[in-house]
Amino acid sequence: MTPEELLQNYLGGATKLQNCVQQVPAATWQEHPIAATWSIAQVVCHLADFEVIFANRIKQVLAEDNPPLPGADENRFAARLKYSDRDVAAELQLIVLQRQQIARILSAVDLEDYQRTGVHSEAGPVTLETLLEKAISHLQHHLTFIEQKVQAIQTAS
Repeated sequence: MTPEELLQNYLGGATKLQNCVQQVPAATWQEHPIAATWSIAQVVCHLADFEVIFANRIKQVLAEDNPPLPGADENRFAARLKYSDRDVAAELQLIVLQRQQIARILSAVDLEDYQRTGVHSEAGPVTLETLLEKAISHLQHHLTFIEQKVQAIQTAS
């Protein structure tokens, strides 16, 4: 994919997420329409937390030479960061704003900057391009789960 296509997919993911979540009433966001899975609210909070991590990694790779990029445990985040108490609309807004900021930054970098690297604590060397691809696929992966929950909520009502 070209950098322009990557940025388009990156920004589009946030819009798709926001539109999907808003298909059902906010009162249903904390429900568990599919047993033994996270609620829509929990998934959105997870995405918001990791969106900041991806953004920071992207900035580090642009600003530093081969920076260390520590891993993060999603289950520890979920257990300690009060997903059930957070404002889902604000978390969605954070995702959109974070992606807009990163897209503005990336739209101004040189093509060769996409090959700059950082060293992830678990995955080893990763390029800026790979980080951006991972951010895109991470949101898309979880958007699929939210779409299933939305469908289950709509079917039940």
